[in-house]
Amino acid sequence: MSAPLTVTRIGHACQLIEIGGIRVLTDPWFTQTPTYYQGEPVAATVESLGRVDALVVTHEHYDHCDLDALVAGGFDLDTPLIGPGTVAAIARDKGFRDVRVVEAWESATVGDLTVTATPGEHGVHEVTFVIQAGGRTVFFGGDSLRVPELDTIPERFGHVDLAILPTNGLCIRPMDLRQVVMDAEEAAGLTAALKPTLAVPHHYAFHSGRLGDRMITKGDQDPRHYADAVARLAPEIDVRLVLPGTVVTVP
Repeated sequence: MSAPLTVTRIGHACQLIEIGGIRVLTDPWFTQTPTYYQGEPVAATVESLGRVDALVVTHEHYDHCDLDALVAGGFDLDTPLIGPGTVAAIARDKGFRDVRVVEAWESATVGDLTVTATPGEHGVHEVTFVIQAGGRTVFFGGDSLRVPELDTIPERFGHVDLAILPTNGLCIRPMDLRQVVMDAEEAAGLTAALKPTLAVPHHYAFHSGRLGDRMITKGDQDPRHYADAVARLAPEIDVRLVLPGTVVTVP
């Protein structure tokens, strides 16, 4: 039998994935700056997280790699941190003592947990992740663009139980509106290719503040656009729009 699988969105792309007794925290973000706003409540503090068996980080942008908040909150710095080399350098500098470097198609194991980096594309170097334990497979998309190689995940890893994908199509205004995150339609296309039992969107409430939204970033803050696109492209796939703090059980 497969292990129980739940996911709790802390906020933005920070998720607590629990497979049986294994607890994995993704892309931590617990604080704000004048140009980085969650746009929604943060459902936990670092202190309230409890035991975390592995921390996975897709890239070094502050809203996905808020390691200062973890350190300040007393997070256990012996917790294995898994991410690309760009993240590893920062993590070691912050005092993390068990840093595992993975690039695309490389894996790290923590007990019965296997984390495999899969391709990503963003404004900086990024990987995405396939997280596996207890007969369960989770795809975590960080805030990547849609990368064609990701369509091969079911062939490489088998059935995907849960897909967590960004949907806001974030564009950078000073860079001629360069798109750096997949949008709702692209995320729905990837969802159709992954064929997960359940899909959960994230990375849509973020904004850059009143001035920043006009001068720095542009993004789609409505996850219903993703749900509608999946319903059109792959109506057999269940999509859940999840408020921070809601525990979702994956069948």
